[in-house]
Amino acid sequence: MLIIKCPWCGERTQTEFSYHGEAHIVRPQAPDELSDEQWADYLFFRKNPKGIHYERWLHAAGCRRFFNMARHTVSGEIYATYRFDEQKPIIE
Repeated sequence: MLIIKCPWCGERTQTEFSYHGEAHIVRPQAPDELSDEQWADYLFFRKNPKGIHYERWLHAAGCRRFFNMARHTVSGEIYATYRFDEQKPIIE
């Protein structure tokens, strides 16, 4: 079981959290000007790396706030959790 550190509540077990996909997805400036293929790419295609991945999580059974996490997809190791107003950590 993972121990996840909520930026507001501190460390809790993973059962209190829910995963909400890739973090740092930027919505297109003018979606009406995109082709169907470009819009589908934005909506459906996400990275699926083997290694460090930046993810969005929700503390569903706690403060109900969203936050970001840098996590290794193979080992499950959590490198950082951070609020949306904090800078994305660079992890190598």
